Amino acid sequence: MKKHNRIEMNPEIMFGKPVIKNTRITVEQIMRKLAGEMTIEEIITDHPHLTRKDILAAHEFAADYLADEEIAFV
Repeated sequence: MKKHNRIEMNPEIMFGKPVIKNTRITVEQIMRKLAGEMTIEEIITDHPHLTRKDILAAHEFAADYLADEEIAFV
């Protein structure tokens, strides 16, 4: 998987889940908010320390993660 400068995974932070760097906001939280039809602006209102680039980085990370997923046919 390619490197994502705005995303970090550290076992000491949120059990190692991918988070926006220097926060405890997980990529999963952001993706769930987007899936729940929140806009980027609404997410930033909820988390003013995030930027539009942070949210887009979470989206890109999730897409790259799925692109690298191995599929097993049974």
